[in-house]
Amino acid sequence: MNTVVEVENITKTYNTTCAVDNINLSVIKGEIFGLVGPDGSGKTTLIRMIASLIKQNSGKIKVLGFDNVKDYKSIRKVIGYMPGKFSLYQDLTVEENLTLFATIYDSDIRTNYHLIEDIYSHLEPFKDRQAGKLSGGMKQKLALSCSLIHKPELLLLDEPTTGVDPVSRRDLWKMLKKLINFGITTIVSTPYMDEAALCDRIALFQNGRILESNSPNEIIGKYENLLYKVKSYNNYLTLQALRRFSNDSLVYPFGESLHLVLEKNDSGIDLIQEYIKKQNIGLVSFELIQPTIEDAFILLMQTKNSEIL
Repeated sequence: MNTVVEVENITKTYNTTCAVDNINLSVIKGEIFGLVGPDGSGKTTLIRMIASLIKQNSGKIKVLGFDNVKDYKSIRKVIGYMPGKFSLYQDLTVEENLTLFATIYDSDIRTNYHLIEDIYSHLEPFKDRQAGKLSGGMKQKLALSCSLIHKPELLLLDEPTTGVDPVSRRDLWKMLKKLINFGITTIVSTPYMDEAALCDRIALFQNGRILESNSPNEIIGKYENLLYKVKSYNNYLTLQALRRFSNDSLVYPFGESLHLVLEKNDSGIDLIQEYIKKQNIGLVSFELIQPTIEDAFILLMQTKNSEIL
């Protein structure tokens, strides 16, 4: 088992704000590791420290054996980095941007073309178009191509699918799965829980801390509560009624329904159903369901916040 990234007791503060709070994690060669959480949870700050773009206040980061502070020049030769904001040269064409990045890394486009062939095939009809005039999905494809053209050992992607159409999102994840065959390790940050399920392992972030780190299936497997899907004609009134019935129960909107979380040994579901019926809200159905990674994340947030309080 080869460790590509080792993060040990990393803390990063901006003035009085703690962006990353004593984080530990490791990333194994050949895996897709997801940093998952809402905006402001510390994902981008951690990626930028791994990329040696900013320094931590305390702790250590090793990337392929290199220290992210002392050996930043060595790290930048072996990583590909795609920031959340499109940062290529907008007045250069698609082909000019790709050629420029290959030259910077002293690489040959033809040598590593197999890495980007699938995704660049969508770009080729626009190779003479300025990058700034591309659609959001095409900008994403170009940025990814430029990040891969020198065949990095570690690919860092900071929320690469935010604001991108569903087709481009699907294409990106197909590409990431194929990169495993070329020995490229990927760290990707995302706020989307459906993308978290596509990673080999994930770290769930909240307020600069890691709530849990494991494979999506392992995290879901630790979910020991009872989860009910609740549907009615008026979900808002049902939500308020459920919260009035018990301040301790966790209930939240989930798509077109509500999710109600109860303790595993809680036998009060009949009492809850009877109470809701008496509220004259309308037809209500309760269905026991299996949790998703999003349900696991919400329960972890609730549990950690309760521990802090």
